[in-house]
Amino acid sequence: MRAGMSSSVVETHEARAQSVNVSGEALTVDLVDGRTIIVPLVWFPRLWHGTPSERGHFEVFGEGRYIHWPDLDEDLTVTGLLAGRQSGESLESLGKWLDSRKGASNKRGSREAHAAVRNAKEKRR
Repeated sequence: MRAGMSSSVVETHEARAQSVNVSGEALTVDLVDGRTIIVPLVWFPRLWHGTPSERGHFEVFGEGRYIHWPDLDEDLTVTGLLAGRQSGESLESLGKWLDSRKGASNKRGSREAHAAVRNAKEKRR
């Protein structure tokens, strides 16, 4: 480096969640940098099928990089949300999970669930 020239270090900060809210229709994540991500809940069938109590029981960890719903066995990354990544769970896997939840209160209908997942996947194409 020549005398008198300075080098700047470019710092990149991974997006981190500050707060999370899950309604019956959308997942909203406020980031520490002031941005807000809002995505349709149907993108994540396990959240969509969860009861309000299950959706409200989540953990933000990894300095805000990850969100985990222990009651629904769902894990999301803030980076994935920013990239517009929807659930990659297969209909077969989702069906088995839904079958394991038979009897759960406020469960959305299986036919409605499969149609919503199919519609979300078709929109991605």
